[in-house]
Amino acid sequence: MQDEHLVEQSQEFYRRQGRRYADVARTFRQSVYSSPSHPQITDDWALLSHALTLVRGKKCLDAGCGAGARDVFELWRRGFDVYGVDAILENVLLARELHPEIADRVSVADLREPLQFADGSFDLVVCNAVIQHIPRNDVYAVTLPELTRVLQQGAVLQLMFKNGDGVLSLYDADYEETRTFLLYDEHVLAERLARLGMDIIGPGEAREPGGFIYFTDPKGARHCVFHARKRARAESSGPLD
Repeated sequence: MQDEHLVEQSQEFYRRQGRRYADVARTFRQSVYSSPSHPQITDDWALLSHALTLVRGKKCLDAGCGAGARDVFELWRRGFDVYGVDAILENVLLARELHPEIADRVSVADLREPLQFADGSFDLVVCNAVIQHIPRNDVYAVTLPELTRVLQQGAVLQLMFKNGDGVLSLYDADYEETRTFLLYDEHVLAERLARLGMDIIGPGEAREPGGFIYFTDPKGARHCVFHARKRARAESSGPLD
């Protein structure tokens, strides 16, 4: 019940603060990382650029694209065949208003439900700071299996989340209110993904990012992000329950 209440709070926040959120994203106020565990991963664009080096194709999905769909527009501008989904209608409408060029590429979809994309549709799926708003049971039973399903064999998932156990409440000065998030353990997520045929990508060389990457955002929340590749022959290693 606590998780469901947090979902309702998050959805209400984005309906009320969507335009402000889009401005915060556009101006990068919460997109620069402090104390990153890898010096190359300093902000959202550095992370996205690294993810693009891991894939060969151009088909991308931003799962939880947020108000204004900043990253969908950026990938489209770079020439990628990209789509974005978000659970909040107001977020999608704002994206279409701010970036009419991608109006037909953003749509409403709740990651607690099956995605309306065919199996193996994408080379890269990006899910940044989204599962922290979704109950754990839904993440394990629906969200992760669906994000995996729509990846081609050999394709990559970028998963970023607020890191730890339990929940985190903190004051967010950009919105002048206290926000609450679900925290996730990186090892649990990696193990769940392994059962779905996904392997964490390690560093190719000492200077390259890989494995679990950590950073702190400007409001003081600790994050983890990793990239996982879908095996050529995805085989479940056991039941997910």
